[in-house]
Amino acid sequence: MNVKTKTVYVCANCGSASPKWSGKCNNCGEWNTLSEEIVSKSKKSGRRQPAADAGPVRLADFDSNSVQQISTNIGELDRVLGGGIVPGSVVLVAGDPGIGKSTLMLQMAVMVSSGIPGDIIYSAGEESGQQIKMRAERIGLNCSDILILPENNIDIVLQHLYTKSNGLLIVDSIQTAYTDNLESFAGSVSQVRETAGMLLKMAKTTGNSVFIVGHITKEGSIAGPKMLEHTVDTVLYMEGEKLNSYRILRCIKNRYGSTNEIGVFEMREKGLVEVKNPSMFFLTGREEMVPGSIVIVSMEGTRPILIEIQALVSRSSYGTPQRNSTGVDNRRLSMMIAVLEKRAGVLLGMSDVFVNLTGGLKISETSIDLGIVVAMASSFRDKPVDDGVVIIGEVGLGGEVRPVSLLNRRLKEAFDLGFKHAVIPKIKKESVKPPKGMRLTEVASVSEALTILL
Repeated sequence: MNVKTKTVYVCANCGSASPKWSGKCNNCGEWNTLSEEIVSKSKKSGRRQPAADAGPVRLADFDSNSVQQISTNIGELDRVLGGGIVPGSVVLVAGDPGIGKSTLMLQMAVMVSSGIPGDIIYSAGEESGQQIKMRAERIGLNCSDILILPENNIDIVLQHLYTKSNGLLIVDSIQTAYTDNLESFAGSVSQVRETAGMLLKMAKTTGNSVFIVGHITKEGSIAGPKMLEHTVDTVLYMEGEKLNSYRILRCIKNRYGSTNEIGVFEMREKGLVEVKNPSMFFLTGREEMVPGSIVIVSMEGTRPILIEIQALVSRSSYGTPQRNSTGVDNRRLSMMIAVLEKRAGVLLGMSDVFVNLTGGLKISETSIDLGIVVAMASSFRDKPVDDGVVIIGEVGLGGEVRPVSLLNRRLKEAFDLGFKHAVIPKIKKESVKPPKGMRLTEVASVSEALTILL
């Protein structure tokens, strides 16, 4: 029998389809995102069909207390997930090749095996069962309770899941999975979108939880259509340098918890090991009394973390001064330089400015503004700030220092790590309760902070 097919052009950014190719997507406006896909008309789509008696139900009739999160027994992963695995949820884990995604998934499968009431199935599209066992033995894991399914065809994978419930499925990876509903190749926009939709339908129907491992592009975004991130319940990014043993698991979307949490791991011979106190890690190797070195306190979700900011300001040898930053938004850095020049009289127009957050962490929180400004001024004047001082505060365009949230929690974390002096914005006295023995210095402007510290 002849199978009828049609050719469509699918946008990798928004997932919309067009009958003809064009350089620009008519839906989202992005250029060069349309790719050719061949769709079979004889196959039924994996879209969910409504039941005959399906109808609207009052929200009050649902019992939210009946849903209990299942701990992975990995504290840092539970923190990022919002407390544990929610039955029927779909989680996407993405990161660079070799960063540790598969290792983390295998460790999680072993650690959670005693808490999951159903089966744990590891669908491996990139490795054989023997390879997975070798990796498990190398890092000392007992995988006797894990079911390995080396299969790329998602239709076959789902046959084993629709007869089970309250289990866990790990798909490694979504870019190697395909369905017979489409004739396009695995990893294409259509296949990623369709297979993700089929996995979502299965999870919501049976209560099985799904973890999907995803690849990323050279630009750092998740490979495949943007719709993939909208489809899943939680999106996790694993970050880190290959030459650095530390890994940061960052949550950028979570329907069941905070989107600002991070988990810190260290890659060792026995796999990924939790870093219980990230502040100690980010301050490791800090030298004393170095100009341009400042310690700040950032809130990553519910966790305060102390980080060292390093700034280097030097006379420019070229016509246009350089403005480079690592871990800090470049636009924010440019704004802080302008405030420093206009409001504090520190002229950096003819100087190269480099700012770095140690440990490879990326922070967008505004509470580090004052630390960045003081670090640049310290380096420019070649005067160090006392090592026992921690700096907290947001800086406005008028040079004023603004209050930040959760100040008491930040101060307690700093005091526990040995910092006895904190420079903070001026706030109401009754709203601040510093630890006993900690000295506070309140500043109202950038110029006042520089006068006190330098």
